[in-house]
Amino acid sequence: MRDIKEITSVHNPAVQAIKDLQKPRARRESGLFLAESVKMVREAIALSLCRTLVVDGARRQEHAQLIEDALAQGCDVLLVTSAILQAVSEQKTPQGVLCTAAMLPEPEAIHGDKIIALDGVQDPGNVGTILRTADAAGFDGALLGAGCADLYGAKTLRATMGSVFRVPARRTDDLAAALTAMREDGYQIVATELGGEDFYAKCPHSRCVLVIGSEGRGVSPQVRAAATHHLALPMRGGAESLNAAVAAGIMIYEMARER
Repeated sequence: MRDIKEITSVHNPAVQAIKDLQKPRARRESGLFLAESVKMVREAIALSLCRTLVVDGARRQEHAQLIEDALAQGCDVLLVTSAILQAVSEQKTPQGVLCTAAMLPEPEAIHGDKIIALDGVQDPGNVGTILRTADAAGFDGALLGAGCADLYGAKTLRATMGSVFRVPARRTDDLAAALTAMREDGYQIVATELGGEDFYAKCPHSRCVLVIGSEGRGVSPQVRAAATHHLALPMRGGAESLNAAVAAGIMIYEMARER
């Protein structure tokens, strides 16, 4: 069992190492990320992913159970000042606790009945919300193509609300090739695009991959060429398009609906 350490200087090397995890390069090199909500810290500990628990010393009693659980898992526990916690946190109003957590190992391939694929979705809120929706609807995994927001960035993680721990996700620099291989394996690949056929009329409900394109350009030509279906949500009003996460949510739940 590890000891509890008290730190009062923002210049402490351990504090600086945690703060560095705000940067994508530091996350990639260390294989660690910052889990900042009580919910995400609790899940990281439960999955044995927590490495260092950081607690505002003034709120030690409030988070006593998390401290006990982290120590039982063999994690380091740091009691810090509110100023230090604010310095290492990317939240405007930290909840008094955060942890460094190990990134989940990426699967060699994504398998399952229903998969979500993101083709250059850049907004971290959209990426996180889509992953959370896929989790809620029981999707089996996610493919993230080049140009997608960092899965372990603070805004993405906040939008996932912990779903990052439950949806197997794989990043790929060649989404079109990955989808082509899945198509050859019998998957139906649904590219969402303006001018496509009616989504509700043609939507597959098994062995399928739903592809959501980037907010600006939509699905890329290479990914479109890999698709077996080219579908669109009917637009009966005056709006020309929907927010990526909203459109994804509607289509994810339609795909998940049992006929």
